[in-house]
Amino acid sequence: MESDQTITETPQELMDRMHIRFNDVLLLTRALTHRSYLNEHPDAVEDNERLEFLGDAVLDFLVGEWLYNRFPEMEEGDLTQMRSALVQTNQLSIFTKQLEMEKAIRLGKGETKSGGNYRNTLLCDVFEAFIGALFLDKGMEDVKFFVYPLLEEAAVEIIENHKNEDPKSKLQEWAQANGYLPPKYSTTNIQGPDHAKVFEIEVKINNKILGNGVAKSKQSAEKLAAQNALKQINREA
Repeated sequence: MESDQTITETPQELMDRMHIRFNDVLLLTRALTHRSYLNEHPDAVEDNERLEFLGDAVLDFLVGEWLYNRFPEMEEGDLTQMRSALVQTNQLSIFTKQLEMEKAIRLGKGETKSGGNYRNTLLCDVFEAFIGALFLDKGMEDVKFFVYPLLEEAAVEIIENHKNEDPKSKLQEWAQANGYLPPKYSTTNIQGPDHAKVFEIEVKINNKILGNGVAKSKQSAEKLAAQNALKQINREA
């Protein structure tokens, strides 16, 4: 176990705790390896970015299929919003935290010191990479068995708290009702390589910053900024 990292769990210990058995433990190790760790450890073979790409695609399909079967009366537009809510950065990072996977993430020293294993975008990436690794190692049926209980619990919470509603539309309605111009979204920062960019977006109404959002797409970051703006408005009401 690396003494200069905050790793408190090996891949083997993670498997034991989560009751999951990988045939190829190296796949799991790769899913837990951030590029910052690879930069400092030449012996490490590969980071998790390719697995993250695969896991993202697997989740999109799997969540869409699950919603289609789970909510047979739900219209297409509502299904789309529900899928967006279930696969957004914040929700996938919640899954990672629920499973306490951050204990086993392999980070470089700088990323560790800056709190990388608590950052939602990084936790989301690890969850996607884990799904990609599980798919390659065990197949889609095992991924379903692992993910479906998480989706069931999350979907109930999303519906109860109206998280499936479009926050950008709600924020625009609030602005119009209060005599303001439509919300203005601006990109304040872009980080990461071309295939894994992270966008930071702020939203202003009446020249006042009301919310910020960080996600792997502009659209998702704008939604998070709108959600945070609505929370801020409710606090000030």
